[in-house]
Parts: sequence; C-alpha cells; structure tokens
Amino acid sequence: MSRPGHVAAGPYAPPVPARALTAVSADGTRLHVEVHGPDDAPAVVLSHGWTCSTAFWAAQIRDLAADHRVVAYDQRGHGRTPASPACTTDALADDLEAVLAATLAPGEKAVIAGHSMGGMTILAAAARPGFREHAAAVLLCSTGSSRLVAESTVVPLRPGPLRTGLTRRILGSRAPLGPVTPVARRILRYGTMGPGAAPHMVEACARIVHGCPTRVRHAWSKVLDTLELDHNIGELRVPTAVVVGTADRLTPPVHARSLIAALPVCVGGTELTGVGHMTPVEAPEVVTARIRELVTGYGTRTTGSTDVTIKEGA
Repeated sequence: MSRPGHVAAGPYAPPVPARALTAVSADGTRLHVEVHGPDDAPAVVLSHGWTCSTAFWAAQIRDLAADHRVVAYDQRGHGRTPASPACTTDALADDLEAVLAATLAPGEKAVIAGHSMGGMTILAAAARPGFREHAAAVLLCSTGSSRLVAESTVVPLRPGPLRTGLTRRILGSRAPLGPVTPVARRILRYGTMGPGAAPHMVEACARIVHGCPTRVRHAWSKVLDTLELDHNIGELRVPTAVVVGTADRLTPPVHARSLIAALPVCVGGTELTGVGHMTPVEAPEVVTARIRELVTGYGTRTTGSTDVTIKEGA
C-alpha cells in the first residue's frame, strides 16, 4: 500500500519508525503499526482521528521518541491500513486492543493519547479487558462522546435543525476532496483549524486529510453522526487529561467540558485560546507536554487509579 498523504519536509514530516508491524484485529483487519524510540523506554500509544493517519502525530513522535517508545497506528481505512466494511465503534475498540496486545508486554502500561475519532476509540474501548490491562493514563484531544453533528459550529448558523442538517450533509459528503489547492487549504483551515494556524500547519493537515479515500471518509462520517458513547465515559477509570481549542468547530469546548465533568479520574482540562480542531498540529508543544506529564505522573503505575480524585476545570 502506498504511503498516505503527508508533507515531505519540516516539523510535520513523519519520522522513519524504528520498526513497523501488523496487528490483526478481531475481524481479521490488518492494522499498520509503527514503533519509534528505544524499546526499553516508557510506552506511549497514539490513536489518530477521522481522515488522518500516523503522519498526523509527526511532531509528537519526533519529540517523544527521544526518550519514549512511541506506538502509532493507522485506523482501519486510513493511511496504510486497508478499509473494512466494519465501521463501528466496536471495531475501533477491537483495533486498539489489538495494537496494545501486539506492541506491549502482558501487564505493561502505556499512556494512550487519542485525537478526535482517536479519543472516541479510547472511550469505546474503556471497559475492555485489553485496554484496562495496558492503560496507565489517557489524553483526550479535541474529542466528544455524542451529539457531534448537533454541536458542530462548522455551519455559522444558530443551533437547530437547519444547522444540523446542513452540517450532516457537509461532513457526510461523498464528493472527492481533489488536489490540495489554495481554495482547498482555505476551506480546510476554516473548518478544522484556528485563525492563527500557520501556513505550514495548514499544508501538513491538508496533505493528510486529502490523502484519505473518499469512501472511507464517508463511511466513518456516518459513525460519527450517530455516535453515542456517553455511557462509556464512566468506564474510563484511569487518570485522564483533556485538551481542546477554543476555536474548534468540529468538537467545540462544550464536549471537553462535558467530559471533564463526567470522567471518574480527570487530572486536568486545558482550553487553548484560538486553536482549532487539529490540536496536535496547531499546539504541538502543549500536547506533547501533556503526554509527558502523564508519563511522569502515572506511566509506571501498575495498580488501579481509583484513588486519584483530582478534577480540574478548563
């Protein structure tokens, strides 16, 4: 399979992994997995979002791999992982469990970070034995658990049926995105990034998003449209931090605030002024720092974390 779309140079060019492997999910889907950094270092697992790939985490991988073992994988249908007719939150959870089993030793703990659909993947897997065996702590970036279309502000109208209907049509469009042009960059920046996003950030995101096959983008949009994972939030019983941009139109801060209020073990909520949906690209230093803090604070924990009761507002 050809390499997914990405920029070839600069801070968002994907680093070369120390090794690549295939994790086989419950239904036989073969997931492309990359491992970066020293084998004996603390483990971090990265789960990307809708229409993205491992390339989306380039900045975090480049920084963390100096002293962490960083695992990144392509969600089914994205990057180098083939598409599957099974597009469900259960499939996402199966895939994450498969990656954890393939890359971590029995009982080994990792900090698991998810962006957008990657965060929803974590929520979907929260009650799974394989997830609980390996999760030391979690970072949720720019994500939500339900009402994604209704709460989206991509369409600049008041909340209501008209805005929801138009948003559903836009996000669920079957139209191909085509080449990355100046117009395409402006559209992507408006919909997914903050007003201060630098051109090289926009270019990196555009290359990745436009590399996602149209049929895959459409199939997963239907899952996001009907997403209902509110009941899973209470199952996420490890220390969890939340990051969101105040200019996020796809998963506005209302989602992060709901997560912070409902998480059993919330250890921090951060709202980044003027940042959009693509937090790992738009605010790479902040996202990487949050991951490092979780590794330092909880990465070596081998017991349950229900004794941790910190809750911080945004």
